[in-house]
Amino acid sequence: MQQVGTIASRHGLDLVGIRNSPVAHWNLGVPALYEEAVRRREGIVADGGALAVRTGVYTGRSPKDKFFADEPGSREHIWWGSVNVAMPEERFAALHRRILAYLHGREVFVLDSYAGAEPDYRLKVRVVTETAWHSLFARNMFLRPPASELADFEPDFTIVQVPNFHCVPEIDGTNSEVVIAVSFARRLVLIAGSHYAGEIKKSVFTILNYLLPARGVLPMHCSANTGPKGDTAIFFGLSGTGKTTLSADPTRRLIGDDEHGWSDRGIFNFEGGCYAKVIKLSPEAEPEIYATTRRFGTVLENVVVDPAVRTLDLDDERFTENTRASYPVDFIPNIAPDGRGGQPANVVMLTADAFGVLPPISRLTAEQAMYHFLSGYTARVAGTEKGMGNAPQATFSTCFGAPFMPRHPAVYAKMLGERIARHGATCWLVNTGWGGGAYGVGQRFQIAHTRAMVRAALEGKLATVSVAKDPNFGLYVPSACPDVPAEVLDPRATWADKKAYDQTARSVAQRFAANFKQFEPHVDDRVKSAAIHAAA
Repeated sequence: MQQVGTIASRHGLDLVGIRNSPVAHWNLGVPALYEEAVRRREGIVADGGALAVRTGVYTGRSPKDKFFADEPGSREHIWWGSVNVAMPEERFAALHRRILAYLHGREVFVLDSYAGAEPDYRLKVRVVTETAWHSLFARNMFLRPPASELADFEPDFTIVQVPNFHCVPEIDGTNSEVVIAVSFARRLVLIAGSHYAGEIKKSVFTILNYLLPARGVLPMHCSANTGPKGDTAIFFGLSGTGKTTLSADPTRRLIGDDEHGWSDRGIFNFEGGCYAKVIKLSPEAEPEIYATTRRFGTVLENVVVDPAVRTLDLDDERFTENTRASYPVDFIPNIAPDGRGGQPANVVMLTADAFGVLPPISRLTAEQAMYHFLSGYTARVAGTEKGMGNAPQATFSTCFGAPFMPRHPAVYAKMLGERIARHGATCWLVNTGWGGGAYGVGQRFQIAHTRAMVRAALEGKLATVSVAKDPNFGLYVPSACPDVPAEVLDPRATWADKKAYDQTARSVAQRFAANFKQFEPHVDDRVKSAAIHAAA
């Protein structure tokens, strides 16, 4: 095997059985990866310098195609079910052999990287791909070791990603041509059949979600930033709820936009980059993120590009609503350079309520925070998963990230509750969804108003404002907020048809109550009393 590129590790690809690839491109820099991607016709260079690529049929994750190898060492710790599906060890081994056979005679790209800005909890990750642009994506998303460490780099986990290998369900025991299979015993992830790069990123997150709780670190699907006084805030939320947008605040330093750990020392980013949704991105409302779409080094997934003049159309969703930009975190102007922050002063939980009944901001007790963390309510509006379609769907994704949580949700919720209590964090629920009616009737809250509410909360300006208890959800809603019209704060007041609001709110409350029944055996009486109790 010919080794080309920057520096090849002496701990080679034979660690995972790759021995018959003619060329391995090791740790290539951005210009070299651009050259390889363009030469191989994997993408085109768009106006401004970003690399624009298409992911084909799969423009989002494939949650029904994810498996864990059923192994003695991890079996009793995994929350088995519809999310975490078992694959027999021998099936995983056979799939691994078939992928190795597929790679025979094919060139590969190898990236050695870190996941975790806190050195004591850092994971060494090697990403092996068959395409240059996926290697560039991984280079953007993970932390890059100094050159002096590459020659001796020995991975803790290896990801082998072969998007052009299609599984055969009858042979591989998969549900489709796609598979994302994790083996903790082999410290190996196999990704095949999908070009969607988010599968690489989320596989690393899944690994950390399994490993870190045993080391006393809470892994979280959240963004984080710090204020001028050094106060840290974290933002939980699923895709499309505003984690990336709200954490990229020019008045605060960005720690990271999606995945973090909460240790005894504070918050630390798992990643070295951001993976932002860019559909209908506005240069006025989101200037920092918008600027990254016109920059050399950014990878644009499924963004429409004029083939003649290479201009971008961020409003065009002909390929998918889930258009994405992957870029290094330092493309955002104001960042925490070490990817770390102190103990959080504020915990913000984000939802995009398509039914238009939750208040745009409300204060939570610690018990309510645990309840909403376990509930993980939002409304998906197309695109982040295959098969979603264009209609919005209300969903409950526990811990705001059920697809990535191998352990039982109660493990993560207990850790969160302990940390909120220990550090006295103030908790908030922020609805970035709709007001004045449900999706299709009402309007989505203005980003400017949401930003104003979040800033007021983080700066302590809502601490002395009177609150009213919402009769449907038990939330404590501020009566006023700087730079936000008072009528916006009361969801019922924004609806023309008050009876319709009451009916819809009751329906949503019933959904909350029905969903939470599965967690009642795992929480104490204080959390149960803080739960939403729906009227009949």
